[in-house]
Amino acid sequence: MGSAKFAVFVDLENCGAKVDTLNNILEKVKIRGDILFGKVYGYTDRFSDLKEILLSNTFVVVPSLRYGAAQKNNADIQLVIDALKTAYSNPLIDSFCIVSGDSDYVPLVGTLKSMGKFVLGISRSEVASTIFINACNEFQFMESVGPRREIRAKAKKSAMEDDVQDEESLCKLIESILSESEEDEMYASELKGVLLRLRPQFNEKTYGCATFGKLLAKLSTHFGTIRIRNDSYNVMVSLVPDAAAPGAQESQPLRRDTWQAAFAAQLQRYKDDGFERINPSILKADIISSYPDFTEKSIGFRRFSDILKQLEKDGKLKLEMDSQRNMLIKML
Repeated sequence: MGSAKFAVFVDLENCGAKVDTLNNILEKVKIRGDILFGKVYGYTDRFSDLKEILLSNTFVVVPSLRYGAAQKNNADIQLVIDALKTAYSNPLIDSFCIVSGDSDYVPLVGTLKSMGKFVLGISRSEVASTIFINACNEFQFMESVGPRREIRAKAKKSAMEDDVQDEESLCKLIESILSESEEDEMYASELKGVLLRLRPQFNEKTYGCATFGKLLAKLSTHFGTIRIRNDSYNVMVSLVPDAAAPGAQESQPLRRDTWQAAFAAQLQRYKDDGFERINPSILKADIISSYPDFTEKSIGFRRFSDILKQLEKDGKLKLEMDSQRNMLIKML
């Protein structure tokens, strides 16, 4: 883990161009390796909130110059040319991340794979082509890339509570890194390397610890979601079983009188994250993640589509069909 060298190509229209969303995408890539080159397409003044994150990650920006009906195709062609140029001219790059779900990129994916490159695709579920999904070495829906925001109380009042919240945020990031690892354990030194890719300003002394090992021991004691052990002269770090989904085992099962509130809260999270439409499979996966015992029958329905129709009837969402007659959920 952590040895990949990535080139990242982002279709801003596809990713929704929100700071949090782009941050989550970059974190997902940085957990896997270093980003050596990045380029975004379709930039306009309405995406000015992204300036800081684009500059700090040294991304090249291709502006959107609207002219004629084929403008979108022009950007797609430019992305393909740039990706191939990078693949042929930079032998250090062995992995590509394409943030778009357009089936037009399938020949590009095929060419990159034939050159021995690893291709990670990321896209909103509402626009992801099944052909593109299957062509990539790995594909992730954008709605599932970032950690779900939890509903928290208002700002903490004391400095001590602020410190605890900072430690909790760090611990959750470490959990995310460990959950992405192909191995059950990571060397502490490797884990710190990934942390520094994600948070270049990271320093264990900020958390009152002289060494990274002492910080890990502190987080392990306080939160109980990570486990550390000494292996000769090495410190090994792993997730405590079920730590990848903390709180899931503590959640109350959905009942006929509570399920609507749970679904409404999840839909609101999508809306807060800037998603106007999602694939129903995303919603079902997130509900199961929060409520492992969930079944349609447990709340009085035969199929998940029946649940969606009831929510539409109650004004919680709107059901639509895309061009391929696949169902989509529209946020209200």
